[in-house]
Amino acid sequence: MKNPLLIFLIGVIVLAAVFFTLPINLFDGVIEIEEPHRSFKVDTPLSLSYFIGLGYEESDMTNVKDFYLTVKGVFMAVIIIVGFPALFAYRIHLKRQSKET
Repeated sequence: MKNPLLIFLIGVIVLAAVFFTLPINLFDGVIEIEEPHRSFKVDTPLSLSYFIGLGYEESDMTNVKDFYLTVKGVFMAVIIIVGFPALFAYRIHLKRQSKET
C-alpha cells in the first residue's frame, strides 16, 4: 500500500461508510420543529446517517418539519471525510518522494 491515491480513496470510502451508517452525532445541525401553536429551531449535533434514513426511529420524527447541517457542520463533514485521508495520502507521497531522492 504505497500508492497515495489508493490510500486516499480507501480512506474516504471507509470514513464515509462509518459516518453514513453509524448514528454518531458529531456534525453541527438544526432541527426545525413544528407544533400546532408554534414552530422553532433547535441547534444540535446530527449524524450523517439521519440523512439516508438510518439511526432514528419514526416516533422520534413527530413534529419534525426538517433537519439539516449548518455550514459549520458541512465543513466538518468534508474535512473529516475528505481532508484527513488527503493529508494522510499526501504524507505518504512526501515520504515516498524523499526515499526516491
